[in-house]
Amino acid sequence: MYRKEQKQDKPPENFELPFGGKLAADNRWVIMANMIPWSEFEAEYAEIFSASMGAPAKTFRMALGALIIKEKLGASDRETVEQIRENPYLQYFIGMSAYSNEPPFDPSMLVHFRERIDMNLVNKMNQEMVKKVLETKEEEQVKSKKSETEASKSEATNRGKLILDASCAPADISYPTDLGLLNQARKQTEIIIDRLYNSLTEKKFNKPRTYRKRARKDYLAVAKKRKVNFNERRKAIKKQLQYIKRNCSHIQQLIDSGASLINLSNRQYKMLLVVSEVYRQQLWLYENKKRSIEDRIVSLSQPHIRPIVRGKARTEVEFGAKFSASCFDGYVFLDHISWDNFNESGDLKTQVEAYKNYTGYYPESVHVDKIYRTRENRAWCQERGIRISGPPLGRPPKNVSPDTKKQARDDELIRNSIEGKFGQGKRRFSLGRVMAKLPHTSLTAIAITFLVMNLSTLLLRLFCQFLCQFFKTTSFFAALINKTNVLMNFRKQKIIFTPA
Repeated sequence: MYRKEQKQDKPPENFELPFGGKLAADNRWVIMANMIPWSEFEAEYAEIFSASMGAPAKTFRMALGALIIKEKLGASDRETVEQIRENPYLQYFIGMSAYSNEPPFDPSMLVHFRERIDMNLVNKMNQEMVKKVLETKEEEQVKSKKSETEASKSEATNRGKLILDASCAPADISYPTDLGLLNQARKQTEIIIDRLYNSLTEKKFNKPRTYRKRARKDYLAVAKKRKVNFNERRKAIKKQLQYIKRNCSHIQQLIDSGASLINLSNRQYKMLLVVSEVYRQQLWLYENKKRSIEDRIVSLSQPHIRPIVRGKARTEVEFGAKFSASCFDGYVFLDHISWDNFNESGDLKTQVEAYKNYTGYYPESVHVDKIYRTRENRAWCQERGIRISGPPLGRPPKNVSPDTKKQARDDELIRNSIEGKFGQGKRRFSLGRVMAKLPHTSLTAIAITFLVMNLSTLLLRLFCQFLCQFFKTTSFFAALINKTNVLMNFRKQKIIFTPA
C-alpha cells in the first residue's frame, strides 16, 4: 500500500531540528532536492503498490533519494543508512520533515528500492530535470538578446552539438576462465547431490560417489601453475567435464529414486539449470575446438552477464552491460543498454531523433568515432542538414587546407567531453564496477549513475554562476577582471598586426 505524504515537500526553513536553528538554503543537498521533480513521477511509482492492501510503503522521494545518496557518496547500503541517520540535510533530502536519530529504514530496503524503481523511470526524471534547466537558460538568453538576433535564431533549423559514444559497465565478477567456471559448476552439482540424497525417506542404496577430492586436486594441479600450455588446459577441462557428467547422471538417478526437486531451494534449482547450460556450452566448445559461442555464460551467480569485446588497450574484453549514451551541453543521457553485445552505429538515427523530440530541432553537428561513420548514417545525416564529424569517405586529398585540419581537431576536442563523462562515471561513481547482482537492479544502478552525474554538473554550474556574480559585484575583483580583459585585447591586437 502506498500513501502520499504532503509533508515531504516542506521548505528547508520548516525542517524541525531538536537543537534549534534552520537548515541552510545554500547547502548542496537542499539545492539538489529542489532540482529533482519528485512529485511529477510519484504517481507512476505508486502504481506498483496496492491501494488498500499491505503495509504502507516508503515514499518515492525516500526511495530514490536514498539511492542518489548512496551513488553520490560512493558508500555501501549500511553506510548510506548511517550517513542519513547522522546528517539532517540528508534526512531533508529524502523527504523527512524533522530530524530523527533513528534510522529511517533497514539497509536491506535499498535492495527493494532498486527493484521497485525502474530504469525507464530514472531516465525520464533525468531528462525532465535537465529540460527544465535548459528551458530557463533559453528564456534568459532570449530576454538578454535583441529582437534581430532572436529572429535569426528562430530561422535556424539545426542547433547544438550532439556527441554519441558507447561503453561498457563491468559487473563485479572475477575474470572468468573455462576451467574455473567448470570447477564452480562441479561444486554446485555436489551440493545438489547432497541435498537430494538427504531428502530421501528410504535410502535403498549408498550415497553416489562424486570423487570431489580427486576433482579438486586435478583442478588445482593446473590452476596453480603460472604458465599452462594448450594441451594441459584442454586435458584439465576434459576431466572437469567428465566429473560434471557423472554428477548430472547421479542427480537424475536420485530423481528417479524418489527425490523431488521441490526439496531444492529456488537458488539451488536455478543453479542446476545454469550448470546444465554451462556444461552444454563448454562441451560444445571442447568438441568443436572453438573459443566463442552465442549467449555464453561467464558467471554462475549472474548468468545474464555476457562478454563484451571492446578492443581497448587495458582490457580487450569486458564483462557487463553495454550501453550507448548521448551528450550535449555538458549533460549525458542513457539511450540504449543491453547485456548482449550490439553495434552502436545502429543507434545513431534513434539518438538523433530523440534529440529532436527533446529539443525541438535537429543538431547542427554530430560528433562520433569511426564506427558510427557508415555510408547509411552519413546519407541520413546529410538529408537533414546535419554535419557528421570525421574525414569524408574515399582517398584522402594530398593537400589538406588548414581550415579542414582545424575543424577535424575541434571535432575531436568536442568528442572528448563524452569520454570525460565516462571517466567520471567509472572513477568517481560506480559505473566502473556495478555491485548489484540482479539484471534489473543493475540497470537501475547504471541509470542512477547518469542521473547523479547530471546533478553534479548542475550543482557545479550553479556554484560557478555564484562565483562569477560575486567577482563582478566586488570592486577589487571587478577592477582586476577589467585589467585582464584590456591586457588580453592588447595582446590579440599585437599578434594580429605583427608582420610575418
